[in-house]
Amino acid sequence: MPIQIRKTLLQVETTLMEGGKTAPVPLKLFCAFAVVKNPWAGQGFVENLKPEIHAAAPVLGELLTGMIIDAVGSGEAVEAYGKVAVVGLDGEVEHASALIHTLRFGNHYRTAVGAKSYLAFTNTRGPANTAIMIPLMDKNDEGRRSHYLTIQTSIPDAPAADEIVVGLGASVGGRPHHRIGDRYQDLKDLGQDVANPAGV
Repeated sequence: MPIQIRKTLLQVETTLMEGGKTAPVPLKLFCAFAVVKNPWAGQGFVENLKPEIHAAAPVLGELLTGMIIDAVGSGEAVEAYGKVAVVGLDGEVEHASALIHTLRFGNHYRTAVGAKSYLAFTNTRGPANTAIMIPLMDKNDEGRRSHYLTIQTSIPDAPAADEIVVGLGASVGGRPHHRIGDRYQDLKDLGQDVANPAGV
């Protein structure tokens, strides 16, 4: 069955000042959401989620990626990225996870922005107007701390108990006045192998 989309939303946030100081380059955060009917709602425990994943995830990945790219202007301009899903109270967290933790969803975005790093994510359950947070990281460098960012928002009427909110986030720029260095300097200072940070 095709995924039922109740509505979509697009949000753009521009930070011009931080810490009382003008940003050298304004930080722009973008997020795009689809509010969809939970395809497993009312079915009880469903063992095999694949048919609905295969039907819904590519549609949502293409839709939301298009919304982000249109808003930003190009895939190349996206510097950091992430994803989110929030399932309503009648669903399982597994339902939220199912729609975003598949290459059928994420690869649309990775390809469009030319990314190498994995998509940072949250997957949670909550009522309408629940806090939605999309963690972001640099699309090509997981250790670039200037681009560790979090988009925070909410949708007053979503998710309903039988819905899922699915979203993508992007940044153009990093935190204004970032000054905590990157992960690689820490590894050097600690005498650890930059090429093998987990030490395995």
